[in-house]
Amino acid sequence: MEDKINKLFKGDRIIWGIILALTIYSLLAVYSSISSLAYKNMGGNTGYYIIRHAVILGIGFFIIFITHHVPYRFFSRLSQLFLYLSIPLLLLTLIIGTNLNHAARWLTLPVIGLTIQPSDFAKLALIMYLARILSLKQTEISNFKETFLPLIIPVILVCILILPANLSTSLIVFATAMILLFIGRIPMKFLLAFSGAGIIVLSIFIGGALLLNKEGRIGTWKNRIENFVQEDAKESYQVEQAKIAVSTGKFLGKKPGKSTQRNFLPHPYSDFIFAIIIEEYGFILGALPLVLIYLILLYRAGLMVKRANRTFPAFLAIGLALLIVFQAFVNMAVAVSLLPVTGQTLPFVSMGGSSMLFTSVAFGMILSVSRGIHKDIENEQKETT
Repeated sequence: MEDKINKLFKGDRIIWGIILALTIYSLLAVYSSISSLAYKNMGGNTGYYIIRHAVILGIGFFIIFITHHVPYRFFSRLSQLFLYLSIPLLLLTLIIGTNLNHAARWLTLPVIGLTIQPSDFAKLALIMYLARILSLKQTEISNFKETFLPLIIPVILVCILILPANLSTSLIVFATAMILLFIGRIPMKFLLAFSGAGIIVLSIFIGGALLLNKEGRIGTWKNRIENFVQEDAKESYQVEQAKIAVSTGKFLGKKPGKSTQRNFLPHPYSDFIFAIIIEEYGFILGALPLVLIYLILLYRAGLMVKRANRTFPAFLAIGLALLIVFQAFVNMAVAVSLLPVTGQTLPFVSMGGSSMLFTSVAFGMILSVSRGIHKDIENEQKETT
């Protein structure tokens, strides 16, 4: 029986454990936090939403299982195609995307009516592409024209196309890309110069937009930052309710299903699910384990970098892990009022569709890298003996 399981589920066992732990947290937290949504849309039938969420988790697990059996070399070949597809999808979203809260983030697929966020696909494609180019250009890594430009142009395009509707995702993608390029040995002078130029351009864009139009998405950014920075500013309703949830959870929490703020906090099943987890499970069983889970994921990806004898899988694993962990930490920081409200979900925990599925692809790729590295090491040992 154990041999059959080992043949089916390959790769890093600890990462499989991380996926299982996040799944348990997700099912418990989503079930507890959907009551208000169920009463609003389904007459109090929470079963509809938890079954729907369980199905999405099941599909996600299936995606992880299939993806982790795909040789990591295949992802290198797909990276260019995925990046070339993501650019027009992001453009299409800006033009005809489904608008919610002044943000066109979603594309509604015809006939089936399913909505997806192309930014989830784009950030995955970008990391794959950067890992490929970095691995191919290691012998000429200091060449500005031949190496840095082919790397940085896609970063600029993806971040600019995501920026108008989703500033936080654009910043997360930019930060992840910069760290990945640093790990890939791109000269620091290139990275510092580009980062400085990026900050200046972003400041000019936001400042100009505020002068021309203080409504819409720009107005939302302005209000969120002002509420966060100014000590005497009236806190937004979301932040206030999240603080109540966190403060009443204390060390041991109110116990599963005992949250009161789920009835008042907007989107407790997605953007602010971490606050509900703290309220019900406290710091000891809720906050601390989740923080450690994501840090362990980053650590395991770091071990893959150390053990890999090829550059592409090393860059792919650490890039995807950084992307997941950065998003998780931004979500958690917002829930405890360390950052302004952003709208980021907690990876593989929050209720959602495209975010959950693309996170599953990322986990599958990381496990594929782990499986491939282990296989490469075994082959080398056989050759030496």
